[in-house]
Amino acid sequence: MRNYTQFYIDGRFVDPITPRTAEVINPATEAVSGTISLGSPADVDLAVAAARKAFASYSQTSAQERLELLQTIQAEYARREEELGEAIMEEMGAPRPLACGFHTMLGSGHLNTAIEVLKTFKFEEERGVTLIRKEPIGVCGLITPWNWPMNQTCVKIFPALAAGCTMILKPPQLAPYSAQILAEILHESGVPAGVFNMVQGKGSEIGTALSTHEDVDMISFTGSEPVGVQIQKDAADTVKRVGLELGGKSAWIVLDDASLATHVAGATAGMMGNSGQTCSAGSRLLVPNSRMEEVKKAAAEAANAVTVGDPTGNFAMGPVVSKSQYDIIQGYIEKGLEEGAELVAGGPGRPEGLDKGCYVKPTVFVGTNDMVISREEIFGPVLVIIGYDDLDHAVEIANDSNFGLGGYVSGEDLDACREVSRKIRTGAIWVNGGFDFHAPFGGYKRSGNGREWGEYGLHEYLEVKAVIGWNPA
Repeated sequence: MRNYTQFYIDGRFVDPITPRTAEVINPATEAVSGTISLGSPADVDLAVAAARKAFASYSQTSAQERLELLQTIQAEYARREEELGEAIMEEMGAPRPLACGFHTMLGSGHLNTAIEVLKTFKFEEERGVTLIRKEPIGVCGLITPWNWPMNQTCVKIFPALAAGCTMILKPPQLAPYSAQILAEILHESGVPAGVFNMVQGKGSEIGTALSTHEDVDMISFTGSEPVGVQIQKDAADTVKRVGLELGGKSAWIVLDDASLATHVAGATAGMMGNSGQTCSAGSRLLVPNSRMEEVKKAAAEAANAVTVGDPTGNFAMGPVVSKSQYDIIQGYIEKGLEEGAELVAGGPGRPEGLDKGCYVKPTVFVGTNDMVISREEIFGPVLVIIGYDDLDHAVEIANDSNFGLGGYVSGEDLDACREVSRKIRTGAIWVNGGFDFHAPFGGYKRSGNGREWGEYGLHEYLEVKAVIGWNPA
């Protein structure tokens, strides 16, 4: 049992002002795995005051000083990386190879990238008579989700530290353990008191307190569209900057060529990774109508090959994060059946042999783009295959969405893939795979605003100042 009942404020682990706790449920067993404290606006006030006080000195540190701090964190993160992975496996059900692999690697990757960017980043630039300065924006409220705990947390913390900002982290209530360990890592690494603070609790309380706080200069939020909308409204009265990375319903377009079945199988397996709990997942698979039977066969075989079970075992997919999330996904599967979508793999209920735990069958439908299962973010291992007549039709379907976070194009003709990628209205497109920590990530339309990752993520935490007359005319 884990018991994390203290917050991290002003360089110390402290008790909440008003004692109040909540149980954390292991989604694989549906048993209590630990306890956390739930904070209040009073705890937020203390954390913000500490961050405001620390900003006066930390914002004046040199890039070299901040670089040395990040490098110290780098060593401590590496020392405790396996421990972070075990916590992620327990808190949100990721299989051990994934939790101790890609999950924690994303965290270290964002740390390494912040270091790389900071080494060469120009905080001052002379343009004629004017000096352009890039200065830390101030005190930042960082609100993170449960689906990729280290990715979503580290992609905010480390660029903010590199920029010279101070911050208050509000981790996800469903997956709080890894954030607590990360706070210990930052503490042991010698982050100055007040620069990093953490308050656990409910988003409706802690998130609102941060979003409305007069002494918070910026909110960076990753999560659902409705919450992002509310944060913007809450932040409006104090005119603070708001960065939002919200939902997605990304299209994966597979070209009509000899590799179609291979690409369909890869897209299907990819959708089931992390139990489908990825905002940029290719949840709409767009394929040529003329080859639909071949597509259905390849997708069904790939989905049925995904093993599901205990995250501590040798399985490709674990549970979804909670019983409530399981129920939401089951509702969408039932809705797909009601709408007349063709079920080609998976379906309602748990996989065979699993009588407890929040396990969902890897599910594949064939449907149309006007169905609810094609319009709304399910956030589970549910793929919808949609047919297209030609590539212009595929692009039209891909862009017919309220979201615009990610997109995928697979095919042998690279020029055709590139042309399609230019036409899709989303913040990121993956052409035949690929990965880049320096590539900007963020959304069009209702998928949010602002960009994270690499140099673009550092810019999120900077203000731009013009000093006119720096040089004589």
